[in-house]
Order: sequence, then structure tokens, then C-alpha cells
Amino acid sequence: MTAAQFHTLTVESVGTLTDDSVLITFDVPDELAELYQFTPGQHVIVRADIDGEDVRRSYSICSSVASGDLRVAVRQIDGGVFSTFANTRLGAGDTLSVTPPTGEFVLAPDSSNSMHYLAIAAGSGITPIMSMIATTLEEEPDSVFTLLFGNRDGLSIMFLEELSALKNRFPARFVLMHFLSREMNTIPLFEGRLDADKLEALFASVIDADAVDTWYLCGPAGMVDEATDLLRSRGVSDTAIHQELFFADRDAVRPAPPIPDTDAGSVVNFTLGGRTTTTVVPTDGAPILDYVLAVRRDAPFSCRNGACASCRSIVVEGEVTMDHNWCLTQEEVDAGQILTCQSHPVSDTVVLSFDI
Repeated sequence: MTAAQFHTLTVESVGTLTDDSVLITFDVPDELAELYQFTPGQHVIVRADIDGEDVRRSYSICSSVASGDLRVAVRQIDGGVFSTFANTRLGAGDTLSVTPPTGEFVLAPDSSNSMHYLAIAAGSGITPIMSMIATTLEEEPDSVFTLLFGNRDGLSIMFLEELSALKNRFPARFVLMHFLSREMNTIPLFEGRLDADKLEALFASVIDADAVDTWYLCGPAGMVDEATDLLRSRGVSDTAIHQELFFADRDAVRPAPPIPDTDAGSVVNFTLGGRTTTTVVPTDGAPILDYVLAVRRDAPFSCRNGACASCRSIVVEGEVTMDHNWCLTQEEVDAGQILTCQSHPVSDTVVLSFDI
């Protein structure tokens, strides 16, 4: 990872998905087309100056690879800075700064595959899954995809029409099940949340879990954790379980803290884009990322809640502790990777590198 590389893209269209979500399509110029090629499941970081604040958010690409479109969906959250902007002020012809696609929550299609994929998604967790489903059905003719999709009610379902169209187009290879937590259904099995009890009931009746090759889980932490624990208890290998957490959009822009005196904390040396910079970070203060941004505004970041890994770095020397980690694997942590938005120095000197 190096310094965040943004390119200015024009918004081609902003369409309505639900009463509280929009679909943003970008116009990618020919000279950047190769740079913005993506693998299903990847995301981009979108950056905007909103009322004088530098706001960045990660959004999953929700289009199929074959479509050639670069689309993201944004659900409006109470108090969400970018989500409110996108749903109320953004329009066709506006420009936004967007990074090339990145991310490891992916499904790389292979036309020779004969697989059964099953995705469990809730709310806006459908966005990376949409790209996976559409691309896989188009590019893997012998594969089957099952989607268990949870929402509050019928009006809150993102991509309802697109999912129905895929079901009609691939009736033998796409199994679609909707679950609504605040709406009655003539079949009780399809009411309520996608929790462990619901999944157990599904596995005992309509889904042969043993026939699933690969699982994709995307949504709130509670749902993802329960599903992961249940699958593990049934003997599913961690290598067959892929997960991504979706958090509510929140105000991720904080004023850069003042640079402390050299005796006020740990000395942190970090390399970013081949250039090394030194700052001092209190052991009990704001996360390392805040102090990095105070001296290097080009440092990569997005969600700032430990869910997207945009700010990851590797510890070359010293010791740090993390408040939360929702995205790095245990192998990556064991290799020294950290989320700087959640990390605090422990040792007197810490050496980090963002160039990984």
C-alpha cells in the first residue's frame, strides 16, 4: 500500500434504489479504463470536500465485470456525512475523487469452475455480493449461486429489480431467498433476522449446507459473527468462509491533533510512498493514524473504524496495540500488519511502513 492515489471522475448518473439509497455510476475515461478494472467484491474510496471537510468513504463496486460500468450504492444514514451528501446533493455532472479498485473480499471467476457459492447478506451488505452474483452467473456457466438476503421490509431491499432479473435470467443456477425482519410472510421461515437459529432452520429444511463450496458473508458484525461461528461448528474450513463487515456511515473526519513535544509519547517513524517521516504519538491518546495525517495528508484511510483496511501498515520495529480489528486475518496480524486507525504505540519507538 502506498499513498492514496485519487483520480477525478465525473458522475454519469445518480439513480434511486430505495427511499434512502442511491446508485452512483461514474464515467471512467478511456485512458483510465484499465486502472479501474476490478474483481467482483472490491471497493473504491470516494473522496469529497463537503462544507470544507475532507470526507472519504469506502464503497463496494456493485456492477458485473462484463457491464463495463463502475457503480457504487450509498444508503443514507442518520448523521452520515457522505451518505447524506450523496442522497440529497450529488447529481450527474458533479465530480468526485475516486481511488482505483482495491480489497481482498473477492470472488475471481473462472469459466472452468463448477461451484456452489452461498452468500449471506443484510442491508447494504448486498453491494459487493451483487457484483459477485452477476459476474459469476455470466462467466461460470456450470456454477450455482444462492443468496440469503435480509432486510427490514420490502421497501428497503436494495437491487430488488436487478436481483429478480437475474433470477429470471438464470432460474436454474440462481437461488434467491428474501428474509424480512419487520414484515409478515405467509411462510414463517422467511420472517425475522438471519441469525444462527434461522440459518440452522434453513440448513435443516431447504438448504444443503454440505453442498456449498464457498461462503460469502457481508453485513453487520453480529450477523457475520453468528454465521461464521455456526459454519465453523459444522466443520466448514476458514478457507471456505469469506467475510466483510458493514458499519453505519459515521463522521470520520476529525481535526488533526497538534504535534506533541518529543517527550510526550512514542517516536513513530513511518514510510509512505518511499519517504520516511517521524512524528510523536502519545500511548494513551488518539490513534496513530491521526498523528500520521497531521504530518502527511496523503496517508491512506477511509472508514476509520477498523473495517476497511485502507489504513493498514506493517510494524517493522516496536510494539503497538489495536482497539478493534474487523478486517485483517490472523495471518496478517501475525505477520505484523496493523490498522493505524485503531492502533496505539506501546514501545518507546515504533517503525511502520505503509508500503506493503
